[in-house]
Amino acid sequence: YQKSTGCPAYNPRMMLKIILCGYTQSTFSGRKIEDLTRDSIRMMWLAQGYVPSYRTINRFRVNPYMNELIQQCFVQFRCQLVQEKLIDLDAIFIDGSKIEADANKFSFTWKKSIEKYHNNLIEKSNEIYEKLLVDQVIPAIERENQEHLSIEELKEVASLLEDVVDDYTQKIDESKDVTERKKLRSERKSPKQVLKQIHDWVTRKEKYLTDLEIMGERNSYSKTDHDATFMRMKDDYMQNGQLKPGYNIQIATANQFTLAYDVFPNPTDTKTLIPFLNTIEENFFELPKYIVADAGYGSEANYEYILSDKDCVPLIPYGMYEKEQTKKYKQDPFKTNNWIYDETSDSFVCPNQKRLNFSHQSTRKDKTGFVRHFDIYECEDCTDCPFRQACTKAEEGKNRKLAINRNWEKQKAYVQDKLSDEKTAKIYAQRKIDVEPVFGFLKANLRWKRFSIRGKMKAKIELGIALMASNIRKYAVQGV
Repeated sequence: YQKSTGCPAYNPRMMLKIILCGYTQSTFSGRKIEDLTRDSIRMMWLAQGYVPSYRTINRFRVNPYMNELIQQCFVQFRCQLVQEKLIDLDAIFIDGSKIEADANKFSFTWKKSIEKYHNNLIEKSNEIYEKLLVDQVIPAIERENQEHLSIEELKEVASLLEDVVDDYTQKIDESKDVTERKKLRSERKSPKQVLKQIHDWVTRKEKYLTDLEIMGERNSYSKTDHDATFMRMKDDYMQNGQLKPGYNIQIATANQFTLAYDVFPNPTDTKTLIPFLNTIEENFFELPKYIVADAGYGSEANYEYILSDKDCVPLIPYGMYEKEQTKKYKQDPFKTNNWIYDETSDSFVCPNQKRLNFSHQSTRKDKTGFVRHFDIYECEDCTDCPFRQACTKAEEGKNRKLAINRNWEKQKAYVQDKLSDEKTAKIYAQRKIDVEPVFGFLKANLRWKRFSIRGKMKAKIELGIALMASNIRKYAVQGV
């Protein structure tokens, strides 16, 4: 359907061209892009003489269809790079960075505070309800949960109190005795105050539940941009570790070209790897043989996913990998990795030459639902051990315990082997000169350090535009 009146729609190709051109020139504002279509010869040529208003440019930039459009641009751009043999298909390099959201720095809402206030409200409302029942002010109501009153139940209590207050008011109006009227007003005062308090609790409880729903599994959110989470930024200009609302952006590169990207509201890279790899497969391309990333992505769940589910090779060191390679660590007798293990008796020998025998098995489940299995070993006797202070933090009278995750130890050995192999070590060494310069170019050369639109989906669109602009500038130089 096309309207019979008004200006005809602009060609989406033309709109995408002028937005990408604006971003390549470090122009991110819709108004400034509009000005360029009037002043810049290049933009005039790209716009074919049209001058879209900044409103049109901004509406096009945040259109939901734009997300799929910009992803298709990345797919086609990668095909072009493969055709020209500018990238290697054996590996992708993954890294993340935190970008500040278009939100007020002081618009924070913290999950712990909301839970604290909500629990206090539950405790006070339960006390008041029990007191009303004891004083026989109102009859008991049917409750779904005996631990706390729901919003509907609080409203029901308020309705019963309103009836009590109205009854007192009616008696006051009907009475002609001044002393009796004064007594009735005094008796009405308490339920009237409680009624006011309960109305306030209903409003507050609705707000707390809304806040917790917005936050989900996050620890905070911004009132300006509900999808943004408060994170500690590395490039804080105040140099005091200030928390700012932002997004954790993830990119996958090859030869310093960005091939895939995604936006996450959680600050830790460990929990972003699996969903990011799924995004790559669903929207961009098949995963290559080698997945390369820094130690921030090394975890048992991530290794298990890459090795078992995706049948790829993770060139990702774990957190203690570099430290474990040092001479000091290898010669430290109190590091459990250096303890002697006796396979025959299934026991370890501590620095005091005491045996830690197998005790039992244990499982731990993290917030994501991943289950880890541990073999627990306990020392036969830690009494009067001369190395107790250096060896364990266990209380006096208790023996040292050791938890061994067999699967994790196996994965660590696999990663150590791959990172020490000449071929795969060379691929991993390329990570620093492949993915990290992309962020440097994006922030320093392109001067894109902050989102200019709000909401996770819109932020993802703008990130795609900024990264494609970065790719275009690098591609133009590559072809020279």
